[in-house]
Amino acid sequence: MLSYADARQVVIAESKNHAGARPTVTLKISDALGYILAQEIRCDRDYPPFHRSTRDGYAVQASEANEGARLRCVGEIKAGDTVSEALESGTCIQIMTGAAVPLGADAVVMIEFTRRSGDSITFERPTQVGQNIVRKGSEAHAGDVALQPGTRLGFAELAVAAQVGASSVRCHKKPRVAILSTGDEVVPISETPGPFHIRNSNTVSLTAQVRLAGGEPVPLANARDRVEELSAKVELGLREDILVLSGGVSMGKYDLVESVLKSMGAEFFFDAVAIRPGKPAVFGRCGRTLIFGLPGNPVSTMVTFQLLVIAAMDVLSGMEARPLPLVEATLAENLREKAGLTHFLPARLDWPGSVPQVRVLRWQGSGDVSALNRANCFVVVPSDRPDIAAGEKVSVLPRLDVL
Repeated sequence: MLSYADARQVVIAESKNHAGARPTVTLKISDALGYILAQEIRCDRDYPPFHRSTRDGYAVQASEANEGARLRCVGEIKAGDTVSEALESGTCIQIMTGAAVPLGADAVVMIEFTRRSGDSITFERPTQVGQNIVRKGSEAHAGDVALQPGTRLGFAELAVAAQVGASSVRCHKKPRVAILSTGDEVVPISETPGPFHIRNSNTVSLTAQVRLAGGEPVPLANARDRVEELSAKVELGLREDILVLSGGVSMGKYDLVESVLKSMGAEFFFDAVAIRPGKPAVFGRCGRTLIFGLPGNPVSTMVTFQLLVIAAMDVLSGMEARPLPLVEATLAENLREKAGLTHFLPARLDWPGSVPQVRVLRWQGSGDVSALNRANCFVVVPSDRPDIAAGEKVSVLPRLDVL
């Protein structure tokens, strides 16, 4: 049985072996949020393209604007103005944030540190060469690479693309992820469940997680514990890049997922991970499709998706797999868990001061989806550290959509 870290490495390695050349699509940058860039984007000119003022104030020659000096203000420059005339000795010019600094000026003095009387400006502090000026080309030069292939396009990356004139970008297509829940006890969310049934919340949560992680979900509803029905829906899922099944991967009489997949020629790389919740997680491949069999209890499903499936989605999106975003926090209360498995416990991370503090929530096991409604993270309890005292540092895995 693999540790979760080793299981992630298997997923990443097999996803890379399987990925091949990913299909691409050209998108307007307004439609490219969350996609992975498939091209290099270069700067079309120097940035900034001129010496830029970072403050409202006065453009001066620093040597003439010492403390107590007075200069005559001869005009004004605002952002977007064309600046063609040089600043003459003995003068200054009022300048706004973002405006081009005129030739001959080598500093900008903030307006707060001056006194004005008519056109006469008195300077109240010493002035240093270069203060409050961003030099032309100091951010990037024409021809520099602004964005590398494999970059996930967030709002900052899209702003960079827009700044250098990339109105459209070539991106890798998002991986298509088929989602199939299993079990006779599962009914559609629109139906009134019987006394021993549950609504299909896993398909809803997995669809949302796929979108958040940068994929295109393909929900296949639920398959009852019948070989023929499960096989038919699995065949639909095998048309996509990834197939995620929830339920049917334990050792019970009606846990049919592995046997059905094996009958279709699936190869499995592991069928258990040393974690709680989520121990029975399965990973394999059938033809061109990567397969994840996740435990059916909702918390198990959510944990194993975040630990394992996202790594495969990253690779098939055209980027390197993101590391788990583990952070460190102080444990609020004593904690004791069984040794031998790594535990991921629903918890609440808060910042009562400058140091984050985390408190494990009471929960009723991996079927308690309500616990995750109150949680914004998981406390990670190592398999060899079952007893942790309040005040000690612990690793925390933020919930995918909260932090």
